[in-house]
Amino acid sequence: MSNLLAATAAFVLLHLLVSGTRARDALTGAIGEGPYMGLFSLASIACLIWLGFAFGAARSAAGNSVIWSTGNIAKDIQLVLQLLAFLLVVPGLTTPNPTSVRQQGVLEKPDAIRGMLRITRHPFLWGVAIWSAGHLLVTGDTAALIFFGGLLFLALFGTASIDAKRKRVLGPAWDAFAARTSNIPFAAILGRRQKLALGEIGWWRIALALVLYAAVIAVHSRAFGVSPLPS
Repeated sequence: MSNLLAATAAFVLLHLLVSGTRARDALTGAIGEGPYMGLFSLASIACLIWLGFAFGAARSAAGNSVIWSTGNIAKDIQLVLQLLAFLLVVPGLTTPNPTSVRQQGVLEKPDAIRGMLRITRHPFLWGVAIWSAGHLLVTGDTAALIFFGGLLFLALFGTASIDAKRKRVLGPAWDAFAARTSNIPFAAILGRRQKLALGEIGWWRIALALVLYAAVIAVHSRAFGVSPLPS
């Protein structure tokens, strides 16, 4: 379990204390944006692989205690949460977004705020947060608490970290974008700063999210040894 704790801490701290702070500014100033992105990507992949193997080992470890257990109702809720997660993650990864890596130039477009960005400027991270929370709901052991809890923490605090980073770099252009969008999903729409325009998201993105969602459900038992469906 200590290996999983170390891997989770390394992955979370790499993103919150390096990528999301002035340490990043100092590193890019010293070695350049390109080399920094290359090294950071390698470090992220290495930590993610470490995290995956550590979680797999911790699931079968003797110290992996069950903290809570849930029934079929929780699995039903989990299926809905995972659908929402896919509907955020897939459009979030495929929609031009100034919060994404090397996409700050999107702010220069007059129609920068479209589709999913009307709902939240951090669709991918909110999707990861919902994905993590859903798994925590139905997987109540120590290993899951560390693994999914760490990812949930990183996703939620990562939104604020990215906002702060973009504000430092982009200044007034970011302030104008942030004033018309929201971190929390639907907050800008409820505040009448945006309107809901599902057609702008792109129906192909929604269709792709649904296909991937169905595919993951189909292979989940074989790939991860746990059925996502109520028994």
